[in-house]
Amino acid sequence: MKKVIWITGASSGIGKALALKFASQGWEVAISARRENLLNEISESNERIKSFPLDVTDKVACKEVFNQIKNHYGEVDICFFSTGTWNPKKEKDIDIEQIEDVFKVNFFGTVNSIKAVEDYFKFKKSGIITIVSSIAGYRGLPNSTGYGPSKSALNNLAESLYFDFGRHNVRVCLVSPGFIKTPMTDKNDFKMPFLKTPEFAADKIYDGLLNKKVFEIHFPLELTFTLKIFSIFPSKLYFYLIKKLTKFQKR
Repeated sequence: MKKVIWITGASSGIGKALALKFASQGWEVAISARRENLLNEISESNERIKSFPLDVTDKVACKEVFNQIKNHYGEVDICFFSTGTWNPKKEKDIDIEQIEDVFKVNFFGTVNSIKAVEDYFKFKKSGIITIVSSIAGYRGLPNSTGYGPSKSALNNLAESLYFDFGRHNVRVCLVSPGFIKTPMTDKNDFKMPFLKTPEFAADKIYDGLLNKKVFEIHFPLELTFTLKIFSIFPSKLYFYLIKKLTKFQKR
């Protein structure tokens, strides 16, 4: 029996790598993103991958596209929602329009996607809904007025939905990547410790979703375990360590 995964944010980076990973393992893969030309390039290169263009900020379109995917495949086993945006140049000040845009894509785009599949999975009483967050969501970081808060909101959302969907035997999974070399992280003008490839991320996610079956998939462990320890420190100690590590300067 064929297995099907729907991946948003699949035109590049982790989403693209994960699509290729699942396809290589015999899965049927539905991919969505705004950049239709890139989606088509991916789908044309692999017969197991099919393109379903989507702007996740359009809640009506999210429902319509999911219906198209259901009609095409019959069933969907995993949804992997990884849409995200980041503009480091605008994160250093309180730019209200920038923050609104980041939340519209990162948080509400994910909520729109989840809402589109809610009734289907609760009725089906099986499957996995995956929310991609970031290590930036663990605690506050310098120069992150929109991105970090949007990811922190996703962390809380994932934990809340874990209970809500769990009542229907649907698993909710949170993915917290460290620094992965993607077009989004290419914008960063600072050193990124333990930088990994999208293929590394795809392998970790595939293993976590299908083999380890944990709630949170986080990587690389050298970085994420350190930040998890930092996250339980008292604020005074946490602020001191982050300032030292990021060479934070008063502006």
